[in-house]
Amino acid sequence: MLRYIYGHDLNNFPKLKRTMFQDRADQFRNRLGWEVSVDARGEERDQYDALDPLYVIWEEADGSHGGSMRFLPTTGPVMVNEVFGHLTGGSPVTSPLIWECTRFCLSRGAGPHVAAALMLAGGEIMTNFGIRHFVGVFDARMVRIYRTIGASPEVLGSEGEGRDRISVGLWHFSDEAQARVAERAGISKEQSRLWFDQAFAAPAQQEYALSA
Repeated sequence: MLRYIYGHDLNNFPKLKRTMFQDRADQFRNRLGWEVSVDARGEERDQYDALDPLYVIWEEADGSHGGSMRFLPTTGPVMVNEVFGHLTGGSPVTSPLIWECTRFCLSRGAGPHVAAALMLAGGEIMTNFGIRHFVGVFDARMVRIYRTIGASPEVLGSEGEGRDRISVGLWHFSDEAQARVAERAGISKEQSRLWFDQAFAAPAQQEYALSA
């Protein structure tokens, strides 16, 4: 199932939290060879995890992490401006209508539907929070994944060649694109909306989400 969890609530899901950060270490350090910070427990975090982001997580039947993404509003500190600003010509991406999406991660055992399910969740955030675009940095391997699930971004800038190519992309989900992603994920629109509504049933949390 899809879960929407703010950073301050991750402790309520200890297995999901632990396996998410462990899978991030496995993907970004072990499989991709990125220089990331991994602690003694084998969990990967960076400075943006300390900013109380919104995580979208696919939870497997046993309560473990299957895949995830991390969201932050571009009105505050974000990776695309602080680390990769040169890819957009030095002009920061800053708008209450644009959120950054980072740390797209899939566990080794994730099924083919998980990536599409995460993108479907992104569409729910965009629709229900009144966001128009997501911005994010992605590597060459993600191009095929985005194309396969029908969620390719507009590329704002790139550097590097081949497998080392890094790009900044801008996403917008139309109704048609969201329908394609839902079909790919094998999740009905009703089920997708139910998971979102369950996550934000508390008025106080919904108010926080809209003002972030």
